[in-house]
Amino acid sequence: MSTEIFRDAWGIPHLRAGSARGLARAQGRVTARDRAWQLEVERHRTQGTSAAFLGTEALAWDLFARRARLADTSRRCFTALERRDPETADWVRAYVDGVNEELARSEAPEFARVGLAPGRWDPWTPLGVWLATHILFAGFPAKLWREQVVRHLGADAVRLFATDGPGTSGSNGWLVGGERTTTGQAVIAGDPHRFIEDPGVYQQIHLSCPEFDVVGLAVPGVPGIAHFGHTGTVAWAITNAMADYQDLYRERLRRTGAGVEALGPDGLWHRAARHPETVEVAGEEPVEVEVIETERGPVIAGGPEGLDDGTPLALTLRYPPRVTEDLGFSALLPLLRARRVADVDHAFDLWAEPVNVVQAADTEGGLLHRVAGRVPVRSDANRTHLVPAWEPGHDWQGWHETPRAGLTDGIAVMANQRGPAAPLGVEFAAPHRADRITALLTQKDHWSPADMPVIHMDTRLASAVPLLGHLEALHGLTPEATALRDALLRWDRHMDADSTDAALYAAVRGAVVRHLAAHPAFAALTSPPAYPEVFLPWLALVPRIGFALEHLLRARELYGIDRAEIVRRAVEEVAAAGNPPATWGDTHRLFAWRALTGTPDEGPGLSGDHDCVLCTSAVPGWTDISARGPAARYVWDLARREDSLWVVPLGASGIPGSAHHRDQLPLWLRGDLVPVVTDWRHLTKETDV
Repeated sequence: MSTEIFRDAWGIPHLRAGSARGLARAQGRVTARDRAWQLEVERHRTQGTSAAFLGTEALAWDLFARRARLADTSRRCFTALERRDPETADWVRAYVDGVNEELARSEAPEFARVGLAPGRWDPWTPLGVWLATHILFAGFPAKLWREQVVRHLGADAVRLFATDGPGTSGSNGWLVGGERTTTGQAVIAGDPHRFIEDPGVYQQIHLSCPEFDVVGLAVPGVPGIAHFGHTGTVAWAITNAMADYQDLYRERLRRTGAGVEALGPDGLWHRAARHPETVEVAGEEPVEVEVIETERGPVIAGGPEGLDDGTPLALTLRYPPRVTEDLGFSALLPLLRARRVADVDHAFDLWAEPVNVVQAADTEGGLLHRVAGRVPVRSDANRTHLVPAWEPGHDWQGWHETPRAGLTDGIAVMANQRGPAAPLGVEFAAPHRADRITALLTQKDHWSPADMPVIHMDTRLASAVPLLGHLEALHGLTPEATALRDALLRWDRHMDADSTDAALYAAVRGAVVRHLAAHPAFAALTSPPAYPEVFLPWLALVPRIGFALEHLLRARELYGIDRAEIVRRAVEEVAAAGNPPATWGDTHRLFAWRALTGTPDEGPGLSGDHDCVLCTSAVPGWTDISARGPAARYVWDLARREDSLWVVPLGASGIPGSAHHRDQLPLWLRGDLVPVVTDWRHLTKETDV
């Protein structure tokens, strides 16, 4: 069979080929055709060369990528893949061949704008794209924040700031067993929460060859369908497990005539690998970076001379793929070939990074709810703080078994809460999203696939309770502030874009956060050491207080801070301003990240908030703009795959001006979904393949 490329009414690619290898090549070609600029940006980010055409805004990432040795790790993982699993390695090569064939012909306008010619992908590049996408996924910089909190406020303060942090991505997902659906077969639905990017971080795609026929959401630059897929007889989906599987070590380094040495736990000095690299920066002088690696891992902050501000510190990052030379790509083909839940289960036994909670169901009634990925066994100190590399007891001693869970009353919900992955993590999302999804699912005896958007779009904000409780206790307010307080106490607690009360709540919440952050009790947390810029989102005080506000307002005592007075001041401040936003959607707008900055579009107004099921995250006290939200929505129907549904925030094409660049945005905003098409008779064949 020759390779065929079809499109549906939304421009989504549907591919047919005579073999899995031919299909991978076709997937590479169509991805480069639709998203050439996106692919090249990701390739350069993997290599730490993006500042060469994006400028100083990309420098912080490039420095981290070089120091963390992302490209070298990806090369090593591919070499190991060739040895352990040559079939998958050859399949990845075929994808890369397809990318290179199409990239050479690309006329994406962004290339001309920055004077960049499309390059060539190496066989290991898809592994690099995967690693670069997920290296910060587990939020290891949160350990830097905890270190600051313990140093200045004591160990007990850490729990007050425990939250789904500003750099962490999450998801909602739920599985409804056949006994609770209108069809008698299971339904899986949900939405991954990531930074909203243009082009999108997920690619709707249909892959068909004699071995398999799968629809799902692919990661552009990576072959197959890893996170969310439906083969016709079995479907699966994931969320971030919030596991902790990366460690930060304090190092004692010294320079010698031969190079750099690190003090080991055996009390001896050991030679560290080192070499210089040069990072090119568009419009600026090149930046030299010293790449150092000890027996623990690469040095990602500081060095023999300490941090830039003189703090005597060097930090190494230990992360599983650097240790095992395995990124879990051997799971990808078995997932495509899966026919039953047992097949999906076996495939995820090969999963490595990131650590996820998996749900799956098949047409024979099989169900799966498990954790997948590698989490090292090591001391509790490693999990929570920076640990001294020169002291024994902080080595890795194998891998944790991945927990499993079942269904309760025919449903299972995953929303980054303390679920089956609880033994493997430190900080988890507040339970509000999971609890709300569970409560909604109990409101009906039987659910159909078409019912699921009601859950996707729910805007109830349970985390508002502590602040509203403080408001209710206030007396002696000015008439304007009294009217504001009374309006909020009558509010239905839904963060709808057209809600005036939601806008008032957000304004008061933001003022409370700013007043708390300005309190002298937290002054020491406003100026962290000179860590690399890429880690600063985890160290910013205002976002940390904003995301932890619920805990801070509920604590029995908070370092002598008069929280009632702070809430009073915030209400009076908002009431006195006299010009609050008319609705929540006036300020809570979508911001889609683009590699090329320019005049940003004022995105549409959004419903939802950080702790809503409709998780469109603002940063309370900092901005109402939402840069994170549902990067896709899906509904997998096991009774009839053609009744499955999906949508992405923008569209299937990454080409500005294309008819399918943003055609799904109105649906995404309303909560509507696009039908999944699998009947080839309803598709349009492309002639240029």
